[in-house]
Amino acid sequence: MQRLLQMGVLSFVMAVCTAVDAQTVPLNQQTARVSPAWVTDGVMVQLWLRAFTPEGTLNAARQRLPHVAEAGFTIIYLSPICLMDDDPRKEHWAPRQRKTENPRNPYRIKDYERIDPEFGTREDLRAFVNEAHRLGLRVLLDIVYLHCGPGAVLIERHPAFMKRDEKGNLKLAKWGFPAIDFSKPEVHDYFWRNMEMWVRDFDIDGYRCDVSDGIPLAFWEKARKRLEAVKPDIGMLAEGTRKEDQLKAFDLDYGWGAAFKTWDNAASIRTLWETQHAARPIGGAKFVRFIENHDYVEDEGLNRLDKAWGTPRVNAVLAALFTLDGVPFLYNGQEFADVSRNSLYARLPIDWRTADTPAGQARLKLCHTLSALRRSEKALTRGGLTWLDNDAPDAVLSYRRGEGAGAVISVINLSGEPVKAHVNSVTDSIQPLLAKGGAVDRQGVFMLEGFGSFIGRNMTGN
Repeated sequence: MQRLLQMGVLSFVMAVCTAVDAQTVPLNQQTARVSPAWVTDGVMVQLWLRAFTPEGTLNAARQRLPHVAEAGFTIIYLSPICLMDDDPRKEHWAPRQRKTENPRNPYRIKDYERIDPEFGTREDLRAFVNEAHRLGLRVLLDIVYLHCGPGAVLIERHPAFMKRDEKGNLKLAKWGFPAIDFSKPEVHDYFWRNMEMWVRDFDIDGYRCDVSDGIPLAFWEKARKRLEAVKPDIGMLAEGTRKEDQLKAFDLDYGWGAAFKTWDNAASIRTLWETQHAARPIGGAKFVRFIENHDYVEDEGLNRLDKAWGTPRVNAVLAALFTLDGVPFLYNGQEFADVSRNSLYARLPIDWRTADTPAGQARLKLCHTLSALRRSEKALTRGGLTWLDNDAPDAVLSYRRGEGAGAVISVINLSGEPVKAHVNSVTDSIQPLLAKGGAVDRQGVFMLEGFGSFIGRNMTGN
């Protein structure tokens, strides 16, 4: 009896110590969760159904999936497909939406259990996912839980799930949408079961979680645990920057930041990278790396970056997106340098004819080559990142992935002017893997054309 009592006391003390340790150990000294290999090794593309095909449907998108695989993508991030709210009151429309006449916003949900007929049926989604899997593609579904539409089934069936003021009126979230109350356990359970349903019934591989920072982290952590019981290698992408995300809940976050939006100064990119990594758990600074998505390419008349920046500049940045840590992420059409106007609310498809032009073919070849490098050079997905100083720091990004023989060195000119830059610690033999307007001598001096790049493999053990 005494021995059992002693063991019980010991267990209690150990539990308390563990809890204290979790509270006192700085976040950047804790270790992030290990992600599934398909996430770590992945190349992501966002399919915005209203843009991806002229028809805007799951069935039409399914016919284009061989293109997605051939371009080198391995992960599809699929735009929201739940039934949209068609409430006409513009006070409940997003600010950008008010400039249109369409109440149907994919991020304003009416029913979390149904697929919107605009996109297709349950059978269509199942066929889409099955074809994606046949081609070796994983599918992340975009889920929107922070808010819903004013005509949502949720409000009718579960009025207590909503945030309300002292008079009982619905509280509105940032975009004028009714806010869901995640302080209530029954709300958590409702959405956990919803996430399980899409995985169980349609074999979804994971989720892109809209405005994830607005929902308690505990919800996502428990969601992850429940989902892994259904599908052990589930993947989770947070549209957020919460530093604790990758301890238990998420595999990837959004790498928001001005430098990563403009890519006009190499020193700023490095500084932001270092700041993000210093504040996060060990192995837990994994981000999707992108320059376009549905928020950046929208219906206010803003141009695609191949038009706004020029294709040479975009090509240089893509070389960085594919060789930095994290997961490269392109918006549909970017893989063939599309410049079509897009819309969240109208069906404005990408121009597939561009894929057959010289510029489109060149971009497809670049994406295919960069994707192949991520598969063949393990340092690009498994190696750490070490920044290499150079004597043109504002113009030139220079870094190494991995160590010793097999490490990959990337040197990228973010300026439109030719640069001759010496990169420190690059004195050994380097085998070119992709030289697009870039070359190197034995002394570690790189000759880079405007927006030129050089990616090479270290051939020695030093």
